[in-house]
Amino acid sequence: MGAARLKKNIIALAGVGIISFYLLIILVSLFWLPFDPVAMDTLHLLEPPSIKTGHLFGTDEFGRDILSRIMQGCSVSLIISLGATLLGAVIGTLMGIWAGFLGGKWDHLIMRVADILFSFPSLLLAIFVMGILGEKTYNVIFAIGIVYIPQFARVSRGAILTLKGNEFVKAAFSSGASKTYVLFRHLVPNIMMPLIVQVSLSLSVAILLESALSFLGMGIQPPYPSWGNMLSGARKFMLLAPWTAIYPGLAIVFLVLGFNLLGDGLRDLLDPRLRNVK
Repeated sequence: MGAARLKKNIIALAGVGIISFYLLIILVSLFWLPFDPVAMDTLHLLEPPSIKTGHLFGTDEFGRDILSRIMQGCSVSLIISLGATLLGAVIGTLMGIWAGFLGGKWDHLIMRVADILFSFPSLLLAIFVMGILGEKTYNVIFAIGIVYIPQFARVSRGAILTLKGNEFVKAAFSSGASKTYVLFRHLVPNIMMPLIVQVSLSLSVAILLESALSFLGMGIQPPYPSWGNMLSGARKFMLLAPWTAIYPGLAIVFLVLGFNLLGDGLRDLLDPRLRNVK
């Protein structure tokens, strides 16, 4: 049934198709790239896209092939985004489950911490964390992960509060089941669906945050390619060589679109209230 609904969900299929294309790019880039993405070529500075020279997306201000840099930057963006989202999801979900299941002072304490984190704009909070930790790749993952902690805490807490008053939970307690058994046997499996949807939607924002941090010089550092630092370097040449900004920008746009389409499609598939809505 799930596979049949997926085949009928054009939005989800479009998202899967776009993401699969990017995964294929990553796979190909592991074994082959048109040019060395960090090698400078002073004979081909800011060269426009051309089939004759082999630079299909042109070159940047250092003569580096833009297509090769986009391909290698794809794996950088996805790895950082996945790592950050998973970090925020694990910590935030554990906080939300703890708060929703125990209630009382624990609920109050944990959710106030989440509210404090939520009060900061996402990019500002990430910049603040990067300013403290320094400009390292793993710090980018940690900074974006912190941004996602309150979001996952709220989603998991809300789901636990909705479920723990249901009859099957009361029946489990009446049969003598322990709190731990009820939590991990009955509650946690039933909150996975909204968390999966939240993960898919969060990945798109994580890509934007990573690109923004790199654009501001606080993410992946040159000469190693990141879509964000490619856009940052292209600022001075956008009128002279617009391809230096257009292609990295389109790479970000379509990957973000893919995760958004996937998230919307999963929400429609997994939410029973939306299954029969035409």
